[in-house]
Amino acid sequence: MAKEKITDILVAKLLEEAGIKYEPQGSTIKEIVEALKHASKRDTGKPGFPDFTAQVGDFIIVIEDKADTDKQAKYMNDKKDTLLMDKNSIEQYAENGALHYALKVIEHSSFKKVIAFGCSGTERERLIIRPIYVSPTGYKIMPVVKDFKQFNDDNIKRYYKEKVCENKPIEQVELEVILRRASQLHEDLRNYGNLGDTEKPLVVSAILLALCEDDFTTDSLTGDKVKTDGEKIFEALSTHMDRVKVQPGTKKDKVIDQFRFIRNRPILSDKEDRLGKSPLRYFAEYLDSNILTAITNNSPEDVLGRFYGEFIRYSGGDGQTLGVVLTPKHITELFTELVDIKPSDIVFDPCCGTGGFLIAAMHRMLETAKPDEKDRIKQNGLHGIELRDDMFSIATTNMILRGDGKSNLLCQDFLKQSVSKLRDKHFTVGLMNPPYSQGKKKETAHLTELKFICHLLDSLDDGARCAVIVPTSTMAGKTKEDKKDKKYILEHHTLEGVITLNTQTFYNVGVNPVVAIFTAHKPHDKYAKFIDFKDDGYEVFPHIGLLPTVRATERKELLLDCWLKGRPAPVSFMVQSTVEADDEWLHSFYYFNEEIPTDSDFEKSMADYLTFEFSMISHGKGYLFEEKEEDL
Repeated sequence: MAKEKITDILVAKLLEEAGIKYEPQGSTIKEIVEALKHASKRDTGKPGFPDFTAQVGDFIIVIEDKADTDKQAKYMNDKKDTLLMDKNSIEQYAENGALHYALKVIEHSSFKKVIAFGCSGTERERLIIRPIYVSPTGYKIMPVVKDFKQFNDDNIKRYYKEKVCENKPIEQVELEVILRRASQLHEDLRNYGNLGDTEKPLVVSAILLALCEDDFTTDSLTGDKVKTDGEKIFEALSTHMDRVKVQPGTKKDKVIDQFRFIRNRPILSDKEDRLGKSPLRYFAEYLDSNILTAITNNSPEDVLGRFYGEFIRYSGGDGQTLGVVLTPKHITELFTELVDIKPSDIVFDPCCGTGGFLIAAMHRMLETAKPDEKDRIKQNGLHGIELRDDMFSIATTNMILRGDGKSNLLCQDFLKQSVSKLRDKHFTVGLMNPPYSQGKKKETAHLTELKFICHLLDSLDDGARCAVIVPTSTMAGKTKEDKKDKKYILEHHTLEGVITLNTQTFYNVGVNPVVAIFTAHKPHDKYAKFIDFKDDGYEVFPHIGLLPTVRATERKELLLDCWLKGRPAPVSFMVQSTVEADDEWLHSFYYFNEEIPTDSDFEKSMADYLTFEFSMISHGKGYLFEEKEEDL
């Protein structure tokens, strides 16, 4: 009997003992069959199936086994936290092959929780069984297990919560994966590539574009001195941009120019002794194994943008000196709900950065679009402008990876664009996170956040909805020039309201943000809503950042019900009021606490005061409470 048959029998018996109903060499689940119809490990475009598949609750299980324990897994490095995903590794190694199939299921089906098992050995006592948890944001290699009993109907949820999530919210687990990989990649780009902070995300973008070319593989990066690895990547990304028909030509040229340094940087293409390969091959293998699926699965998560933000953070800065404040995913998604984006909309982001708002908008539009609407959305429904060359290249890459090579992105100065020409585009939705703190000096007074808001509103179609996220000080608008701009807005457009956000929304940046929502080209003649949404159900987790708690969904539903459906709420949460240009357009300005203190409130205040007084006296500061003659 062939050795691998012995392993098959051992695995099958263990599955039966665990009470897991499995299917060998195939699946009767229609979605799984569809997801694996081009999943051949040899990359032939033909169907491919793991040795065993099973469905347990919400989880899909895929198993690959090998007779030889030396064929258990092939990792990138000694840390054994990253599996190599080149064709040879997928074919020859159990864990790599299992992960290959799991990623196909994640990418091409509605199943978003997969546990992939790599198994090896021909003796039950020495059989290696390694589970890998796989989700749309990546994978987590778990400790070896003895059998499959933890993964049956009775136990799998407990395993998921205790072992995979470590009793943490799944959002925290997935974000930890992204942060860990961003940190590792940041260090590797610096240590092996000697790359500057602005170059790192460009190398990431270039490699991801190259990996999208079917004819390009990481195996082709051989460290050749005549045709370098940098030239191969540059050629592949350029070909891919031609293939997806990036228009106009000037857009492609602008992006290509940002990537040219990869061709002529010997340190990136020459073999590095510690790696045993060129840094570019190492980076390409890392990205192919860890990042590409998370970007291309049409998730609203702006993965590449997240990486850009992490590169800035790990470099010891927060980007504020550049006016760079990248919008978190949960805020970009909230924007699409607050303005109720529909498939028929034409969305415009004039300061698009890495493309986060456009990605969130596209995701929402495609979710509800009819089949014949999807091409129009991708080709003509999303428009953006970005001033910085490097961010423009990243945004373009991001949209190409989302299947939107024809996205109308321009590398220009938004404030210098003609309003009439922009109006010809008939934008029905405007979304914006403008540069912050650029208009503090007299010579830069034309760059305030309010100037960006005015120009955006003027550029939109009649009745268009507009949402912007800006610092609290923007809506306070204390300067003479700010009051002029606010007066202009009220005379020409409608302020629907302002939502004060969690002060930690931009974690570690030091900006207290608000969302202001407008209707374009309709003079203000109504009450506006002012909402205190600082308590949004998100909290800061040490060393990670802002994450949702169990209250986040409930708080968001309250906000949307009040905003979209007119649900009444206490004035401590929402105030509706008339507005003037001299007002501070903030909840705190219009809110007045009309509640009469209760006896218990009075008693608590007195107790707090007496505790404070006792503390001061015990610390030798009793003189603070002594009456002086002039007080009598």
